[in-house]
Amino acid sequence: MTDHDVIIIGSGSVGTPTAYFLAEAGMDVLVVDELASSGQGQNKAAIGGARATHSDPAKIMTCSRSLEIFSTWKERTGTDIGWKQGGYCFPVYRENEEGVLKGILPIQKEHRLEIDWYDADGISRFVPGIATDGLIGGTYSPNDGQVSPLMASESFQNEAAALGARFMFNESVTGLIMEGEGDDRAVTGITLTSGEEISAESVVNAAGAHASDICRIAGLDVPILPDSHEAGITSPVKPFLDPLVVDLRPGGDGRTSNFYFGQNSEGQIIFCYTPSPLLPGEDKRATSEFMPTIARRLVGLIPRLKNLMVRRTWRGLYPMTQDGVPVVGQDPCVRGFYMGIGMCGQGLMMGPGVGESLASVIAKGRPVIDEDVFDLLSPTRDFACGQELLK
Repeated sequence: MTDHDVIIIGSGSVGTPTAYFLAEAGMDVLVVDELASSGQGQNKAAIGGARATHSDPAKIMTCSRSLEIFSTWKERTGTDIGWKQGGYCFPVYRENEEGVLKGILPIQKEHRLEIDWYDADGISRFVPGIATDGLIGGTYSPNDGQVSPLMASESFQNEAAALGARFMFNESVTGLIMEGEGDDRAVTGITLTSGEEISAESVVNAAGAHASDICRIAGLDVPILPDSHEAGITSPVKPFLDPLVVDLRPGGDGRTSNFYFGQNSEGQIIFCYTPSPLLPGEDKRATSEFMPTIARRLVGLIPRLKNLMVRRTWRGLYPMTQDGVPVVGQDPCVRGFYMGIGMCGQGLMMGPGVGESLASVIAKGRPVIDEDVFDLLSPTRDFACGQELLK
């Protein structure tokens, strides 16, 4: 006899929706997290964007499932999670970005994304006030959107708990209970800081930035290397911007490789950039250069943003893989051990889709999305083959 059917390590963007879908399938689920409540790790550092506009087929299909879940969540549960279906827009000012976006359009359309290339006039309609000097055009995908990270996490936890899932907070996993050896070993439970052992038929690693540590305990080398990104949010203003906007150009200041922003369902402008060079490690202290740098980029793209009042800034971690694609599934050498890790800063948008497929694999032996596509997320894939172009 085991204590639970499934134990999930981590109650963030992946672990909490996984718990919901497992509980919905009738399984006895325990979620363990070292923090005080769900979504308090990197989940709450997300700016809320949710898109299926990727170049990797597995990410496209997984995020398409997430969008379906987010957009119907209020109807499903009666709970508002701040969902706003305003789309994503990638404006283009250089031939380099034009080639990248047009080059992946066939892949996106093949996987049933509603997305198209628009000329400069079209992009100006989607993004009022955008600088038109040098604007070539861009892509727009209307089914993408934004969601509140904390509202979504709380709702997934509440719905999972209502279905019988149990959450154990302020508890760290220090070990895994193992059986067998070599390529025929199994994970059959966890050990907590207190020394308590809890058994389960399956254990899910959804530990975010610390996922590699859990993998090593299971005897697996799955490099998940976090780097840090800073973000901020303004006071609310009258709604004017539907899509979340991504400018892929590197900044002329040499500090940014791209930046992105949107107006959430409460009217606040929320923004972030990818630093150049990247900042590896887990340092989450605020920096003095963030606001001057992002302000120049925001106002340079949409001049009307110059009078915004910034409420706060913060810094979070992107748990990265080598190819910019998450690791989801099971290593054949370790039975009973599943992974939903390496979300590359896109855990919020991928979490429900990953959780739905992981739960289906555990409960039914197959993912929700096409199995051949799901295998592209496998921990045994060739990480040196290919790169997600819109990570």
